[in-house]
Amino acid sequence: MGMTARVLAVDAGNSKTDVAVVAADGSVLATARAGGFRPPAVGVEQAMDTLAEAVEEAFSAAGVTAADHVSACLANADFPVEEETLAAALHARAWGTTVEVRNDTFAILRAGVTEPRGVAVVCGAGINCVGMRPDGRTARFPALGRISGDWGGGWGLAEEALWHAARAEDGRGAPTDLAHTLPAHFGLPTMYALIESLHLERIEDIRRHELTPVLFATAASGDPVARSLVDRLADEVVAMATVALARLDLLEEETPVLLGGSVLAARHPQLIDAIRDLLASRAPKAAPSVVTASPVLGAALLGLDAVAAPEEVHTHLRRHFEP
Repeated sequence: MGMTARVLAVDAGNSKTDVAVVAADGSVLATARAGGFRPPAVGVEQAMDTLAEAVEEAFSAAGVTAADHVSACLANADFPVEEETLAAALHARAWGTTVEVRNDTFAILRAGVTEPRGVAVVCGAGINCVGMRPDGRTARFPALGRISGDWGGGWGLAEEALWHAARAEDGRGAPTDLAHTLPAHFGLPTMYALIESLHLERIEDIRRHELTPVLFATAASGDPVARSLVDRLADEVVAMATVALARLDLLEEETPVLLGGSVLAARHPQLIDAIRDLLASRAPKAAPSVVTASPVLGAALLGLDAVAAPEEVHTHLRRHFEP
């Protein structure tokens, strides 16, 4: 019979998968990384095969064959039915006796708080928000884009910047430096040339996300249109956080609000200052901070919560990721 670890922690995002094997005392026995976890694109089983590459590498390095509990924070687990499907697929792999699946935003939240209590807003390619309390209550959004009422995220910001720049160049919209800075990023002279290159796929569609930092740089130079988009993102972040706090009855208590994902972790001064100002007026007891801790730490802490590990075990685990 093979050795067993206490927790197998999984943080699987669209672009990469991280796993950690954790012992009963909170020691990290091994970590590993694999590619992105995208069940909607490749199917559940193929997505699990990608995850398996990291799990098997980590198990081998740790000298174990299974864990007591699997704590998996997974991208594309947006509805309970999806969590159930993914949990069943994890059970079938027999990596742990018990399995709990959550949306990957919960990993970022738990990584940034000392107890499972608070709200996290994540703005990377998209935007999402979750909240949790120690009693198990949670708040969340589907976070599927426009069909679920979302605005923002790096991809959405790039689309908005292109829209305003195109209209500025042809006269339908207000003047903006975006009409020059966006095409210049790709070495092109005009928005017309950029639109043509995107349409004919001379520039790969995936490269549109490169325009989000250009938007922020243009805003920092004082461009009113670019600045208005940054201000709108701040408003969206605070709207999500405030609703989550209200759902969990946390508006009247000092509560951490964690800001994560590549767009927020970049700490653009206009964006972060606007978020702080809006929170101060709408949720005065919220305590915002940018979280940069590894999300797999959050998945591991959720696993230790599930097995009722003592606080010193949580502390030992944190020391590995936050020396």
